Amino acid sequence: MRLVSFDVFRTLGFPDTTVLKPEHFLRHKSLLQDADWVLFPEYWQLNALVHGLKCRVFPSIASYRIGHDKVEMTRAFQCVAPEHTPFTLIEANGPREREMIWDTMSLPFVAKLPKASMGEGVWLIESRQDWQRYCESTQVLYVQEYLPIDRDARVVVIGDQVLTAYWRVQSDQGFYNNLSRGGRIDDTPVPEVMTALALRLARMLEVDHAGFDIALVAGYPYVLEFNRLFGNQGLAQGRDLQQAILSYLQQKHEPRDPDGPTDPGRFLPTAV
Repeated sequence: MRLVSFDVFRTLGFPDTTVLKPEHFLRHKSLLQDADWVLFPEYWQLNALVHGLKCRVFPSIASYRIGHDKVEMTRAFQCVAPEHTPFTLIEANGPREREMIWDTMSLPFVAKLPKASMGEGVWLIESRQDWQRYCESTQVLYVQEYLPIDRDARVVVIGDQVLTAYWRVQSDQGFYNNLSRGGRIDDTPVPEVMTALALRLARMLEVDHAGFDIALVAGYPYVLEFNRLFGNQGLAQGRDLQQAILSYLQQKHEPRDPDGPTDPGRFLPTAV
């Protein structure tokens, strides 16, 4: 396979891979058009590469578009698995909407900035003052019910398989499970009901490179979000991730007979 990458760190050691700087991609149109896969472009490159140069990109277009914004992500979850999506309200930031949400939600509840990541832009709303500060920080109001958990599971999906899953335990300061915000890894096995939900969502939404955050409440799984670009702190072996990606790309690259394998005896004459 001929590969072009726009992320040297995520594709370090990939065979037959040319690394380009994202801002220089228009200088290499022929190279990109001849590539079997274009890996890890920036979000702003996506339309030009896919629709302009007809490139095949990884992660998938759905991984980019759904994963780019919590509002779009939650709406997608509500379409395919509403029973596993925490109660969520998404509204324009106006006086009427602020009051409606405040009157609807039970304290405490969670508020988020739609495009934040790595635990940033997540608020625990415990008072009217907390709500006011959040409302002054965003153009879109995004709130969810508070789930009584002290950990969640990060489930890493590559292609159509779960690569690994591990617990992220709440930090000493409370509330945040993200490793970047002080959370820690627990290697206790993650229940299959959680990995199965992540895999189901990935397949239904055509997301092929993501770290899903799944919560478990009284044995019932809820999806919180996914990250298209996830950290590697919980991945035991970097080569496992590399091999999973390469195997998936090779599998998708190889042409398949839509009618399945041919029976070698199908065209032999039969005795009369």
